[in-house]
Amino acid sequence: MAKIQELAEVLTNQIAAGEVIERPASVVKELVENALDAGGNQIDIIVEEAGLRRIQVIDNGAGIPAAEVTTAFKRHATSKITSREDLFKVRSLGFRGEALPSIASVSDMTLESSTGAEIGEYVHYRGGKLIEQKHSAVRQGTTVSVKDLFFNTPARLKYVKSPQTELANIGDIVNRLALSHPQVAFSLIHEGNVILKTSGSGGLQRTIAGIYGVGNARKMLEISAKDLDFQLTGFVSLPELTRSSRRYLTVLINGRYIKNYQLNKAIIAGYGSKLMVGRYPIVVLAIKMDPILVDVNVHPAKQEVRLSKEDELSQLIQKTIYARLSQENLIPDANRNLRRKDPVNTDQLQIDLNAASTQWQQAPTELAAQSSAVADQIAESAPTVAAKKSAGAKPAANANQPIFEDPQRLADFDARYQSEQVGAAFGTEPKAATIAVEQPKQGQQPRFPHLDYIGQMHGTYLFAQGEDGFYILDQHAAQERVNYEFYRKEIGRVTQDLQSLLVPLVLDYPTSDAIRIRDRAPILKQVGINLESFGQNSFILRSHPTWFKAGQEEDTAKEMIDYVLEDNKIDVAAFREKTAIMMSCKRAIKANHHLDDKQARALLHRLPQCENPFNCPHGRPVLVHFSGNDLEKMFKRIQDSHESARGEA
Repeated sequence: MAKIQELAEVLTNQIAAGEVIERPASVVKELVENALDAGGNQIDIIVEEAGLRRIQVIDNGAGIPAAEVTTAFKRHATSKITSREDLFKVRSLGFRGEALPSIASVSDMTLESSTGAEIGEYVHYRGGKLIEQKHSAVRQGTTVSVKDLFFNTPARLKYVKSPQTELANIGDIVNRLALSHPQVAFSLIHEGNVILKTSGSGGLQRTIAGIYGVGNARKMLEISAKDLDFQLTGFVSLPELTRSSRRYLTVLINGRYIKNYQLNKAIIAGYGSKLMVGRYPIVVLAIKMDPILVDVNVHPAKQEVRLSKEDELSQLIQKTIYARLSQENLIPDANRNLRRKDPVNTDQLQIDLNAASTQWQQAPTELAAQSSAVADQIAESAPTVAAKKSAGAKPAANANQPIFEDPQRLADFDARYQSEQVGAAFGTEPKAATIAVEQPKQGQQPRFPHLDYIGQMHGTYLFAQGEDGFYILDQHAAQERVNYEFYRKEIGRVTQDLQSLLVPLVLDYPTSDAIRIRDRAPILKQVGINLESFGQNSFILRSHPTWFKAGQEEDTAKEMIDYVLEDNKIDVAAFREKTAIMMSCKRAIKANHHLDDKQARALLHRLPQCENPFNCPHGRPVLVHFSGNDLEKMFKRIQDSHESARGEA
């Protein structure tokens, strides 16, 4: 056995760096947290090559005294903990004293700092070794520059993702820190381009608008509650504004962004049944509590924490969100879709679309306000009982109406789905647009029976009869199958023949998502979503595939973009498949939706034309069959053979 010996200081720092510094975003997090602890209200982050070549963080905080600069680079050296009792009431973001020595051990790092009361100090470390130290005349604050990250640990470079992914991670970290400290002005600059800038005015909703977009910020509801142990503040989105992942749930405890499954679960529970399955709201929840109730010292990155009264906090979060949503009229504004049909001044439109992104956020035009206000609508929802009883009035048309509701849309669907001329319009073989139905041979039973519609039960199930018995169909699963085979082919037929929008759509995303979208723009382009950059975090959509339903252009485009953001390794084929399944489900009629005879028969007419009319895209059965014998047995019109034999005996 080898001799037991104490590890060298540089080696121990590199080992610590493996826990604290996982990627460039980890460096940004640690340095910005130090700047916040120093009291800085202006923090600039400058990165090159997604942080691998250079990361620079500049703040105007209190600074480090000249005599303590080199001490700061010693492991476990900190000004934030002086006694054992301080571990039970941590109020600062950084306190372990591992960040600076860990970063310096795997990079070329310089630090320049001054308290403003004395001359500043400059130090240069490379691979954990002090290269140079000298006095420096600098303003109050600290400037840290990190170059050649992981230059002496090449094994770590193998786990670094693409520059776009790493930059997106940096953007996500800065977003969280900006939401945690709205009173601080942040700027994130990459290769000379400002990709994030907050005002530091102290307004959380203004910060949300700078990150998620003005239109989305307008759909956020302010919440506030407190009890003896906790104080909650923040914003939650309306149920119509959702995303396909939990990444938009931001939970802050005493100014620190944390990850906690139980609290995320409480947020979702607060929405109850107002959210669709697989959809998640945008939430920024700030929690203040006595530091003694939270242990932040359970993980080197300090994102995972332990809470003493987690169940009580979860109940408070759930009740607060539920009560806040109960006060709101959650019916989506139907006028939003009507605005697009209004006449548009094309000259003014050109001026608006050429405006700079900063002007867009500071002084939005009427077009900007209208375009940003349109966000993810609530997917198809069944008509409520109250709506059915409302003065006997005819229900207003809405964008989520099933395709079988309107006779004109029904005729359009017939022409699109059955006409052999559709394929030519999309640059494919004409016959590809028609689903071939296998014709039975003489004397052979058909693959799918001919069904005669009888009626509907509970607005959910359709009854039909065939020559061989009785059938019950799930209307949602049936239309989901019809829609799926329609969208699966339509999404694959993308040419330059797109539908232009009279008023282009402006889509706002946070910095991290905007970077991912630009990186995966070729995938979106292959399915007809051509996005043009509009400032740092916004995109313009001027046209869309012709299969988009009228009134749902923005919702459909956002849903497709969400799929690209959610899956890091998605390819075009998988993307088209997922999009077709998603579209077929969201555009299908739901349970408790009553169809008239004409609509039901239209659905039964289309179902046999599908390649697989027996299952929905998720594998659930579309229909069940009762033969004549089954019905006669249930009503005891015939008896089993053993019962007959026993009766004869």
